[in-house]
Amino acid sequence: MPQIHEYLMHSVYFAPRGRRRIHELGADLTQRYLSAEDLLIGVIGDAGAGKSILIQGMFPGLELSNDDEGINVRPLPLLHHAENDNFEHHTYHLDMLFELAFTRLPVLAEAVRKATADGCRVVVEHFELLYPTLGRNAHVLVGVGEEVIIARPGLFGPLPEEIKTIVYQSLYYRKMAHSSEDITQQVLERMGIPQAEDHDDVRRGFMLCYSQQPQADLSLVEELVKEIIAKDLIITPKGHRRISIGGIKMRCTGPRIHVRSTGEIKNFRLLKDYVYDPRRGGYGIVGMVGDEPKSSGVGSSSIHLL
Repeated sequence: MPQIHEYLMHSVYFAPRGRRRIHELGADLTQRYLSAEDLLIGVIGDAGAGKSILIQGMFPGLELSNDDEGINVRPLPLLHHAENDNFEHHTYHLDMLFELAFTRLPVLAEAVRKATADGCRVVVEHFELLYPTLGRNAHVLVGVGEEVIIARPGLFGPLPEEIKTIVYQSLYYRKMAHSSEDITQQVLERMGIPQAEDHDDVRRGFMLCYSQQPQADLSLVEELVKEIIAKDLIITPKGHRRISIGGIKMRCTGPRIHVRSTGEIKNFRLLKDYVYDPRRGGYGIVGMVGDEPKSSGVGSSSIHLL
């Protein structure tokens, strides 16, 4: 009898911000959608989307061949074991964008073929670069942008390039939302409002969650945030858990998921009323960026972003 995941066409999730939340989503995706027979996993997304963190959540303990701190594993285990026809690991990682600087595309494709034929799993970042030479689609495609799209391609797609078109274009909104979220938190703290107790996701926006309604004029908060945005301050990561906004450091659990400067944040606005969440019994401050979202489709699978 077919397993339930065999009927999967696609699922779409909010792409969370922060290492812990991305890890948790990765673990959930593996439990829901992957089987032992899924040997080729294609991961697609631009730099700073959180692909490596998501992969770590999906495959705990997997040694990444090129991580966010620039630590590169050499020689590449996949290539080394393919050359010797001796695959010692069950799961391998391959970052195509990085590895193409050292190895020809046909060599990488052949190594992936050998590994999967031997029953090994290969997780390929920037899978769209490998697909034309490999000549076969992944068992599961994972796209990371404003949303996380997980799809099980069929005969008619979706194709890696179609996923790439969606996630590359949408990542900018996620970065704008995250940067404006941290600026809003910074402004609230200056007004004596403590850090949000939790965070929630809104399409092209964010929500700061509190158990008790904060006493802050949200029109004034919006005005102060817009003043910071207008200064076009540089935003830079400072390790795993901090960023700098115009030289002022603050805590952040997703330091690479930001625009480069505050001036890149477009059309920031706050809802002027606190949003009550009956599920949690708390209140939220909701911020939005960019234009109003529109639905998008991909290939014959018709992925409509929520």
